[in-house]
Amino acid sequence: MTGSAAIPYLGPLTALAWLLLLGVAGIAMMAYDKGRSRRPGARRIPERRLLLLALAGGATGMWWAMRRYRHKTKHRAFAIGLPLLTFVHAGILLFLFLF
Repeated sequence: MTGSAAIPYLGPLTALAWLLLLGVAGIAMMAYDKGRSRRPGARRIPERRLLLLALAGGATGMWWAMRRYRHKTKHRAFAIGLPLLTFVHAGILLFLFLF
């Protein structure tokens, strides 16, 4: 070893599994936060945490949940960011499968 850390190649199936796992987690978090939003004074999931999950790979599931539960639809960061991140993640996945 020359001292530089090598990034292991995990492959497209690992990336797909990652996106699926985080998508399910995103659905669960959006559903939970929607339920909490109906209770006055209830502790909610911070938007920053939801957006970080979307960035990490949960955008597709969160986009679906946003539409399904009508949650965060008026927030620009979600209404624009989730579809945009979904297409970015799909592009990365497509790149991994093709190359």
